[in-house]
Amino acid sequence: MVRCMGKKTYRYIYGPVPSWRLGSSLGVDPISKNEKVCTFDCIYCQIGKARCLTDERKIFVPSKGIIEELNSLPPLNIDYITFSGTGEPTLAENLGETIKAVKRIRLEKVAVLTNSSLVHREDVMKDLFLADFVVCKLDASSQDVFERINRPIRNIKIDIVIRAIKDFKKYYKGKMALQIMFMEENKIYAKEIARIAKEINPDEVQLNTPLRPCGIKPLTKGEMAEIEEYFCSLNTVSVYRAEKKRVKPISSEDTLKRRGKI
Repeated sequence: MVRCMGKKTYRYIYGPVPSWRLGSSLGVDPISKNEKVCTFDCIYCQIGKARCLTDERKIFVPSKGIIEELNSLPPLNIDYITFSGTGEPTLAENLGETIKAVKRIRLEKVAVLTNSSLVHREDVMKDLFLADFVVCKLDASSQDVFERINRPIRNIKIDIVIRAIKDFKKYYKGKMALQIMFMEENKIYAKEIARIAKEINPDEVQLNTPLRPCGIKPLTKGEMAEIEEYFCSLNTVSVYRAEKKRVKPISSEDTLKRRGKI
């Protein structure tokens, strides 16, 4: 993911990008590989199929490289520096180290978007505690639906994922959101997912449906409105009715790739 702007080269930075979840967000990719590296191979992922499924944490990008690129950026008006990645960002063994380094040189808050698969691990939870905002994914309430939608690596179980999210919320001091992707495959389980969400009691619930090119048909505004009723006692934001900021990416082609447009 190398794109040039004049004399500057950005390998690990792909924002700012517009986000209904985070306002304007500068994306940081701590994985930065040509192929997706993930614990899941979600059927709706706009990045494409995961050819490297793993739960082994390692250093993909040295923290120093990310900091050097952040230091080389022009002035930006952004709300968050967001770690997401070409796959699952918590696979980066130096995620915590990099968050600390970012906070030493930037004033913006730090967010992490995670698929929740490794949150049960003590080292991962410790790293996530350093962020100001953590968005955890939860698309299923049963192992069968979990495997059909998220297609996890073999040893990941949905009951462990759910328990880990609950534990994380209990001890986390920052803002925590639960992000749920609804589609035909899981819309009939919305009530059960909402019950779990209420047990987790996140600061925010983000209801989404696949609007980016991925081969999975999105639900309609009416279907999403019906689903939202199950979450009415929670602080909920839905993709169809959320305000979207318009911002200009610093690396347009990389951003379009991540959004499944090229």
